[in-house]
Amino acid sequence: MAKTEVILTHNVVGLGAESDQVKVAAGYARNYLYPQGLAIPQTAANKRRIEALRQRRVAREAHELTTMTELSGNLTKLLLVIPIKTGDDGKMFGSVTAGTIADELKHQFEVSLDKRKIHLAHPIKALGEHEIELRLHANVVTTLKIRVESTTPAAKPAEAPAAASRTTAPGKQPPPGKVEKGDAPKGRPDRSDRPDHPERSERPDRPDRGDRKPRPPRVEKPK
Repeated sequence: MAKTEVILTHNVVGLGAESDQVKVAAGYARNYLYPQGLAIPQTAANKRRIEALRQRRVAREAHELTTMTELSGNLTKLLLVIPIKTGDDGKMFGSVTAGTIADELKHQFEVSLDKRKIHLAHPIKALGEHEIELRLHANVVTTLKIRVESTTPAAKPAEAPAAASRTTAPGKQPPPGKVEKGDAPKGRPDRSDRPDHPERSERPDRPDRGDRKPRPPRVEKPK
């Protein structure tokens, strides 16, 4: 594959920064770098622009350092909440990636951050709080606290069976032969509430058996 030498006019991740002279595939330069204004052919005339490009690079990097330092101070104060679906057992569906974090930073705090600056040892697959590393600049490294929360409603605990009531439920008749406390026996209506019915304690005392007349002696009949 044919190569060509170009002078970068802008920072190109993975390739170089302003004023760098690099070799790239001719097709890549022709179809992408030149049309996007990211590079110019390396010619005697263009080499005169190198010094100006270097000065622009220094100014850009100084501005980025200042901006990332300020951003670092703000991010360390934040707690980013990541909502995610889980099963009933609390196990997450999927995982939290650098792209997920970048999207939530943009959505919740309007912070635009390249996901390549978010460094995860591995995707996050557990609920709770985590601390991740952010490499904002070559000289600026900070951390961000995130909390992964489940959006799945918690399952309601199973209700314990109601204890059997000792009294008959309202509207339920007691089984045959069983008399509830305070009820009159079946077949013998309770008449104690009648005004002409004296209470047991108010009935006149019965005559003493000693006041009765003695019975005559029993005469045996001759056999």
